[in-house]
Amino acid sequence: MMNKKPIFTLLAMLLPGTVFAHNLTVGEALPNVTVADKGEITLQDDKIVYQDWSSHQLTGKVRVIQAIAGRSSAKAMNADLMSAITAADFPDEQYQTTTIINQDDAIWGTGSFVKSSAEDSKREFSWSSMVLDANGSVHESWQLAAENSAIIVLDKDSQVLFVKEGKLTEQEINQALELVKSNL
Repeated sequence: MMNKKPIFTLLAMLLPGTVFAHNLTVGEALPNVTVADKGEITLQDDKIVYQDWSSHQLTGKVRVIQAIAGRSSAKAMNADLMSAITAADFPDEQYQTTTIINQDDAIWGTGSFVKSSAEDSKREFSWSSMVLDANGSVHESWQLAAENSAIIVLDKDSQVLFVKEGKLTEQEINQALELVKSNL
């Protein structure tokens, strides 16, 4: 029987818009990863504090994870989904969006801007879950594509319900929202 891996590698090289990068599988548990350099951004008396973050912390709520490169283009890529989630007003006790920013995948010289922008966003959206990944630990562990945005929908047990790298279509946005609603 022919090994199909070289075929996928060849396709990935020939079709640059197609992404075969991540190691996340629908129906399986999210691979565990820890972010110790920077980590979860928290507010304590309006002061920014970083604490270690682990994907083990994601259980207990339905989640949409937005794992993005530290670039404005990656943040903008799935802004339509983020707006739709805000409009849906899912119950806080059952749902959480978690944004993971790969500071290691920022345009050269902009790392401090990425950090301050993430901190400003946390102040503006204090209820949100934000992780600043200084060394790209999540990117490496989940084998995410560079300069990109990944959207992952998880159930309450951190099982992957949906995953896509790149800009979601309107149909994919609706699919992600329906998965959240049906798993609350």
